[in-house]
Amino acid sequence: MGRHAASSNASARWLPWLVALSVFVVVALVLVLVPGRGPEPQQAVSSSTAPVTTESSRTQPPTTTAPTTPTPAPPPTPAAEPSVTLAFAGDVHFTGRTRSLLDDPGTAFGPIAQTLAAADLAMVNLESAITERGREEPKQFHFRAPPVALDALTAAGIDVASLANNHAVDYGPVGLEDTLAAARSGRLPVVGVGPDAAAAYAPYRTSVRGVSLAFFGVSQVPDRTYNAWTATDGSPGIASTADQQRLIDGVLAASEAGDVTVVYVHWGIEGDACPTEDMSDLARALADAGADIVVGTHAHLLLGAGWLGAGPAYVAYGLGNFLWWRSRAFSDDTGVLTLTVQGGGVVAAEFTPALIDEDGRPQPSTGPSVADLVSAFGALRDCTTLRRAR
Repeated sequence: MGRHAASSNASARWLPWLVALSVFVVVALVLVLVPGRGPEPQQAVSSSTAPVTTESSRTQPPTTTAPTTPTPAPPPTPAAEPSVTLAFAGDVHFTGRTRSLLDDPGTAFGPIAQTLAAADLAMVNLESAITERGREEPKQFHFRAPPVALDALTAAGIDVASLANNHAVDYGPVGLEDTLAAARSGRLPVVGVGPDAAAAYAPYRTSVRGVSLAFFGVSQVPDRTYNAWTATDGSPGIASTADQQRLIDGVLAASEAGDVTVVYVHWGIEGDACPTEDMSDLARALADAGADIVVGTHAHLLLGAGWLGAGPAYVAYGLGNFLWWRSRAFSDDTGVLTLTVQGGGVVAAEFTPALIDEDGRPQPSTGPSVADLVSAFGALRDCTTLRRAR
């Protein structure tokens, strides 16, 4: 073998290594030139508020948020209409045994004054001329008191008094002149009497917590005062049903003006515990004209009370004597009727029973008898068409 053969053998030995080297070089080039599948480079966080676009956001539609409709605020809860309490009691005068009570007008009514004063407004019938002068009218009974009587009513929590009754002019024209002067004095609002019909039939108007009220006084008792001293366009006197249309017109006007309308009536038959047909007819006429409350006295007894028919009007046919000059005047049972008014009408009624004592003052009843007296007052409704509840 020569050098050629030896050279061929050497080449044969190195060939596998060359092939391996070539493969290594090719693989290395592939690894360098072809991008790997490792993690992609992180994108720098931009301080800009522009949105960052990613692959998925380029290939899918952007997610949109549906517009939201604001939930409306619930309507405000309407405020409850204000309520007003009105207290009513019966006939009052300062004659006979009650005259000395005016020596201390601040305490004339005793503890029952707390019940009257607890109401927003209180009203009574002042069965008296307010005078110390004049001549007696030709009649059986005569009642009068000095002007300090109005101070006694005010001290007891009474806010308005009716003088539309059969004793307001017991002492003739001079006594009436003094009575009208006392009414003008401002000591206490007075209704049912005046220098002419316009004044006598006019209501006392006031308001409590935005609730407007109108109080009228009128007499239906057909006696001398009714016949001789009913006020006219040109003469002084009391308001009476002798001119019932004037009264009805006044009540209608007050009701249309939005007033809670109260009519205090002197009516009925002494000693009769049930209303007469004339009383029932007048109560209905007043309610039809817009009266919300009709209360009355004169019978010297308690009479039935309640809501009239299917309507909202409240009627108390008789509240009896209250501060009274003599005992055994038919009955010493008495009390205070407190009515709660809301939304233009009476929504509740409460009777506080009392008994007239030997001094002529109403003393509030106490103890177990109270429930029986309240029940007895409710039973007086049986001879009327009044309802117990609204």
